[in-house]
Amino acid sequence: MKPNMPITLWLRWVWANALGEMIGLGLTFLVAALGFTKLESLAGLAGILLAFAFAVASGIFEATLVSWAQWWAIRPWFPGIRRGAWWRATVIGALLAYILGYLPSTIMSLQAETTQSAAAAELSQGVVLLLAAGMGLVGGAVLSFAQWRVLRKHIHGAWIWLPANMLAWMLGMPLIFWAIDKAQKLNSTYQVVPFMAVTLLVVGAIVGAVHGLALVRLAVKNQAKGIESIL
Repeated sequence: MKPNMPITLWLRWVWANALGEMIGLGLTFLVAALGFTKLESLAGLAGILLAFAFAVASGIFEATLVSWAQWWAIRPWFPGIRRGAWWRATVIGALLAYILGYLPSTIMSLQAETTQSAAAAELSQGVVLLLAAGMGLVGGAVLSFAQWRVLRKHIHGAWIWLPANMLAWMLGMPLIFWAIDKAQKLNSTYQVVPFMAVTLLVVGAIVGAVHGLALVRLAVKNQAKGIESIL
């Protein structure tokens, strides 16, 4: 298939996101889990705040790998976008999204620590998945904002990147939460690792398939603009 064919870009983008999320988010979960194990010995406010900072910082693994994979996918269609610019935009968006994602549970932990109150009642899975969809909706906007600022320098109409990411992560985030709940009920690491790897691969593919459609539209528009400038 030729590089200018939309289906080629879409397939490259889906695979890039699938593999990027599987490896990047998988490493993020692993690093966060190891970090939390070490931080469990630190009681009180310091332990909670350090765990929050560590969890947010671990998102750099995901952002870096995903950004490199995404840049590889779009390079033939958007040669003007530099890898460093796309990486910075992805890292900024990821760190802000991680801050928003971990902030509610951190605040609840701080409240419980300072008031010595009992833990809150556990939410039903349906409510958790609904909240996860809402988190994905907000997180998708945060994740894509800095990338949109890069895209708009190269193509008119890049605003579509924002709602596309919101929709993509609204679909993908509940699946991640569902998988984490299921993984906690598995018996061994040998079951958890392949289960989470496959799940993250599927999540990355779903997310990439959704906002990949918006990317294809932008690429086609960019190509048409280039042809017009030649004529």
